[in-house]
Amino acid sequence: MSLSEIKEVVNEVSETLKEWKEEYGIKFSPSFNITGGEPFLRHDIFEILKEIRSRGFDIYLLSNGILIDKERAKILSDLAVRGVQVSMEGPEEVHETIRGKSSFSSALKGVQHLLDEGVTVTLNVTLSDINADYFMEMVELSSSTGVQRLGFSRLVPSGRGKSLLPNMLRKEKVKELYETIISLKIDGLDIVTGDPVLSQMLSMNKKDAGSIPVGGCAAGLSGVTILQDGTITPCRRLDIPIGNIRKDSLREVWAASEVLLKLRDKKSYKGRCSSCSKWASCRGCRAIAYAYSCSKGEDDFLSEDPQCFIEE
Repeated sequence: MSLSEIKEVVNEVSETLKEWKEEYGIKFSPSFNITGGEPFLRHDIFEILKEIRSRGFDIYLLSNGILIDKERAKILSDLAVRGVQVSMEGPEEVHETIRGKSSFSSALKGVQHLLDEGVTVTLNVTLSDINADYFMEMVELSSSTGVQRLGFSRLVPSGRGKSLLPNMLRKEKVKELYETIISLKIDGLDIVTGDPVLSQMLSMNKKDAGSIPVGGCAAGLSGVTILQDGTITPCRRLDIPIGNIRKDSLREVWAASEVLLKLRDKKSYKGRCSSCSKWASCRGCRAIAYAYSCSKGEDDFLSEDPQCFIEE
């Protein structure tokens, strides 16, 4: 998409949220999460960020950190970017097995530039059996570098990640690792995740028993993804086109997309998710559920989350 097209999208999103707030009294925490690929490969990335900021949106960036030099870090700070997430898959050898030679030290240089400019940094680990046993080392690395947050998510075996399907963690391992993580209390370091399964682990004795989604997986509920060619998907890891921002109204897509409507409808779900008493505040990770079902030839984004270990 061109810069002018992106500006039109930002304007459309801004106007849509304004109308919803006025019509329905909905309070928003409007934000853009800018990712890729690698955002800093765009020569006009800062013009894009300035446009977003001028409309009152919070800005978060997801990067590999390698292209963040002192100058770029200073501009991000001046733009009051709320945070930058830098992918870090483990200690040096593990990280470079996944991300390539010399990527570890280059990423850490970028992290240091951000910290020097007062930008909040999250190191994020994508968990698989390649790096799960190194999580405590990532805690130590995060503390020693001085980043404010350590994040984690589960591997989604789609795109380039399809080849890592055999490296998905068994649900027993996920449970064991998550139990360790929630027991950690590290001064000066927040350990964070958007994984709905972990959120249910933290509320084991609570049941919502509702059929109106109020939290958990963001797909169909609290945002959408717009790809580089304008394609709209429910989330950046759920590769199901639901429109194109170049020709479709975002408001109409949000209200009328059959995919989004099914994501919000408990009766459409399959397996354990369909009968779970915590459905309204979880629904599993739809991207993982879909990618895993595709690996079995089923192509079902409403199937159960294969790594859910929560007992009813």
